[in-house]
Amino acid sequence: MISAIIFIIVIGILVLVHELGHFIMAKRAGMKVEEFGFGFPPRLWGIKKGETVYSINAIPFGGFVKIFGENDEEKKEAGSFASKSIWSRFKVIAAGVTMNFLLAAFLLMLGNFLGLRIGLVDNAIPSDVRDTQVQIIQVANGSPADKAGLKLLDEIKGFKLPGNITKEVKNPEDVQNTVAQYGGKDIKILISRAGQNLEFNIQPRKDPPAGQGAMGISLAMTGVVSYPWYEAVWRGVYNAVILTFNTMIGYYMLIKNLVLRGSMMADVSGPIGIATLTGQAARIGINYLIQFVAMISVNLAVLNFIPFPALDGGRAVLLLVEKFRGKPLPKRAEGLINSVGFSLLIALMVYVTIKDITRL
Repeated sequence: MISAIIFIIVIGILVLVHELGHFIMAKRAGMKVEEFGFGFPPRLWGIKKGETVYSINAIPFGGFVKIFGENDEEKKEAGSFASKSIWSRFKVIAAGVTMNFLLAAFLLMLGNFLGLRIGLVDNAIPSDVRDTQVQIIQVANGSPADKAGLKLLDEIKGFKLPGNITKEVKNPEDVQNTVAQYGGKDIKILISRAGQNLEFNIQPRKDPPAGQGAMGISLAMTGVVSYPWYEAVWRGVYNAVILTFNTMIGYYMLIKNLVLRGSMMADVSGPIGIATLTGQAARIGINYLIQFVAMISVNLAVLNFIPFPALDGGRAVLLLVEKFRGKPLPKRAEGLINSVGFSLLIALMVYVTIKDITRL
């Protein structure tokens, strides 16, 4: 329940910030904004200031902006979306993803100041790093770790071995060496999760599938590092740029694999999976939640600007077509393109949601 509430709040903030970008840029471009809503209808409350209705709605997933003439290219009246130049309309469309990037940069600035957990290269521990941990960064479905109940971001503290021997671990190699000695035998793994010390029975495999390892987990040595505010500012922007670049590469590889092979190259989470991960991050600590929300915000920005119908990127492509044609596409053709794109997005959402439920 708590995970669901946190997820609703996070998604609400991310979508509202996205729509706020559209709203601000539309106002600056002289467009008439008919409504700026928090949540989605039915409307619970609203007040009109100037030409805009500011509303609070019943479904709390983000918000929306209704711009006069946005969905009807024939409306050329003053103040309509269609009456403005292509460049003005493009800036309105791009403002949403820009706001999501800026939100991610701000969150990462805050995280760099408070302290972010980072992966350590070659397990080397710099002098400015504190609270080092051996953490699980991936759990393979159906693996011994998955069946035992190990989760993403769990910290491995050690093992209880046959003969009542307790062994602490200091790095991922300690974990790997230990499980290699006890393949096919029952041992206990000691885990720290959200401040709780837990024990799980597990039997490492003697002959694991390729790329999974005896327990079916991937590990990383991590530590917390923080910076003074003046350094945290530029590091936050830098981290957001790198995160955006890597996310773009990730989506490119995902789409390429989907088109060429007809399959996903990795597990893709839908709303249920993201809600679960949001809850896990929140339970572990505010710093994890800040990093996770920044990552989602960047993903939302990149996803929205993919040149696909019904997304902001698809709308930008239609503006480019209009620029070369000298006039917009016929309303019926544009509507058909967006309908097909929206249907495909819904189908993908249903698919990843079913996979989320299957994993749960």
